[in-house]
Amino acid sequence: MEHLPSPPPAPGWRLEHTYASLPSIFHVRTMPLPASQPYGVIFNKAVATSLGLDAEQLARPESAALFAGNELPPGADPIAQAYAGHQFGHFTMLGDGRAILLGEQVTPDGQRFDIQLKGPGRTPYSRGGDGRAALGPMLREYIISEAMHTLGIPTTRSLAVTLTGDPVYRGQRLDGAILTRVAASHIRVGTFEWASARGTEEDLRALTDYTINRHYPKATLTENPALAFLQEVIRRQASLVASWLHIGFIHGVMNTDNMALSGETIDYGPCAFMDTYDPATVFSSIDQNGRYAYANQQHIAQWNLARFAETLLPLLHPDETEALRLANESIQNYTAHFETHYLDGMRKKLGLFHEQPDDTALIQDLLELLHEHQQDYTNAFRTLTTGTSADSVFLTLPDFAAWHQRWHLRRSQQAEALTESGALMRRSNPAFIPRNHLVEAALAAAAKEQDFSVMERLLQVLANPFDHGQNLPDYQNPPGPQACAYQTFCGT
Repeated sequence: MEHLPSPPPAPGWRLEHTYASLPSIFHVRTMPLPASQPYGVIFNKAVATSLGLDAEQLARPESAALFAGNELPPGADPIAQAYAGHQFGHFTMLGDGRAILLGEQVTPDGQRFDIQLKGPGRTPYSRGGDGRAALGPMLREYIISEAMHTLGIPTTRSLAVTLTGDPVYRGQRLDGAILTRVAASHIRVGTFEWASARGTEEDLRALTDYTINRHYPKATLTENPALAFLQEVIRRQASLVASWLHIGFIHGVMNTDNMALSGETIDYGPCAFMDTYDPATVFSSIDQNGRYAYANQQHIAQWNLARFAETLLPLLHPDETEALRLANESIQNYTAHFETHYLDGMRKKLGLFHEQPDDTALIQDLLELLHEHQQDYTNAFRTLTTGTSADSVFLTLPDFAAWHQRWHLRRSQQAEALTESGALMRRSNPAFIPRNHLVEAALAAAAKEQDFSVMERLLQVLANPFDHGQNLPDYQNPPGPQACAYQTFCGT
């Protein structure tokens, strides 16, 4: 009897779809449109392994059909999620116009992660769009989200980018592509705004109970779970935005539909990293008035959270006046949470282990020096960390000596040795960030020349952002003056 070859081992999919069990106002079942010639251009083996998937099997060329949506993994139940959002302050009904959620991968240790295709075609929420995505923006999200992960910032991640073989038109003909995004969930402030605007109180309660059980189960043990939920979301967002400021990250489009309630950074459209320190830095081409500028991000986060608190009012307390009081009190506490996280992170960047009353002034005076003398934010802290820099001008600034003396005195007052302080700084100040000009060079090589080696090398460097032992000036130096007018775009 002839022996047939054994089938390949199962790639490890354990997909469920608990979100699809929510009331139908929150989603609609939608199938990806077939891609004509799917071809994988990058696959994240580390993410696959963390999900309990067989990375080697999924890295094979034939898996491109799966990551393009032509085939579905077992257990998939494709849906487009409904949500609303305040976009630049204006309320809009939205939904996944170019994204389809396949399901939730359950990892071997029981964690649950959304698996979403971004760019697989039109959905009922496409609002006239084609539902597709171009290669450049999908690779951009891959690069930035992986950099954020290695920098220690809570973030969605990217499993794969796949060419579709079909063109998209964004003022010009571009190669179509699909990103496979991994997230703790895609539940947003805008999801609750949708429930508040379109649903019943029962729908709102179902969404709240689901989100609490998925992300904040300890809230169920409290006397007022909805209030505990609100307060913990506020704490996580305060910590998240503070961590952005520590590394000079500018999200670029902090609409309420881009604030994930899991506390992860989501949506890497018009985002960028600041080079020269300037609190008013804006890179997004659509942010004409600087609403989402670097130094505005903490305030916008609080504004977004106030919109979230408004949706929860019916669940906070049956008495409207008391519900408003609880919501306002929680939102007002955001500032203290943010300042605690921000100052704690800035102390670490300066090698300070404990709080002292003059720390705020020490930090603010340094930032003012950086701004006044137009210093590179990342390299300035790298210079403090290592004592050397490709741009040593910072060390010779006339105003710097007095500040440096104050800083040295502050460090000497600690019980911890200077070697310990230096180690803390090395853990807190990156030597490498995804410099905007480097990201653009990688995207241009990939999109225009099908050369992915530039991106792969950049990703290798960004995999170890705190490696101060590497001297790679091409990846550490800021761009030349010609890059000062750098802009980013949303890619839709």
